[in-house]
Amino acid sequence: MYGGYYLIIILVVFFLFSAIKILSEYERGVIFRLGRAMDRAKGPGMIILIPLIDRMVKVNLQLVTYDVPSQDIITRDNVTVKVNAVVYFRVIDPYKAIIEVRDYYSATQLLAQTTLRSVCGQVELDDLLSEREKVNAQLADILDSHTDPWGIKVTLVEVKAIDLPIEMQRAMARQAEAERERRAKVIHAEGEYQASAKMAEAARVLAEEPISLQLRYLQTLREIAAENNSTTLFPIPIDLVKPFLKIAERLEQQEGK
Repeated sequence: MYGGYYLIIILVVFFLFSAIKILSEYERGVIFRLGRAMDRAKGPGMIILIPLIDRMVKVNLQLVTYDVPSQDIITRDNVTVKVNAVVYFRVIDPYKAIIEVRDYYSATQLLAQTTLRSVCGQVELDDLLSEREKVNAQLADILDSHTDPWGIKVTLVEVKAIDLPIEMQRAMARQAEAERERRAKVIHAEGEYQASAKMAEAARVLAEEPISLQLRYLQTLREIAAENNSTTLFPIPIDLVKPFLKIAERLEQQEGK
């Protein structure tokens, strides 16, 4: 008699253990009843299954981060580089993620690798280095459009690092140095041009007032005298000598008469 009770208790415990499932807030369950999937995913909370008839597959809805391994890529301008990226995706439709694809996680990983090689191979090295945001957006759009039928949403793709060959790094360093030298020469030439324009303007002002040239000359002498251990030269302006020359000529003319 007691054996029958124990058997019933065991069957009830087995039924409860098999029938009652608890799903977390970030989980959903796709239930198969006699091999046929239910219309929609269940959860979160407590789910009751029919033992030996229902089978549930759990799906995690949390954001997944996948680090794409370094891929050997030949860019559009025939430069071999190694590129790796990070893909952020999540399941938005558990029903499609289980029904439409066998393993959505592996499928998304492989698709991310092939898409990274394809997109980076279509751009030149300069664009890959300078327009990384554009490349990231293009990768995200392509991945999202391909994974949408699987119920997967690709939220973000970021290119982490671009490894260049040593020879290419040296060539880019020489190019950057030459570019800096070019900019320095252009800036120096622009400065000389502006200085010459100002000097020409100053010369026109001095030409209108000859006495200003004399004042400038005296100011220059004062600046030179302020320095220590300096030798100062005093050139005599011709204007100061002309009156004496005229007086000497007049005296000579009077003596000649």
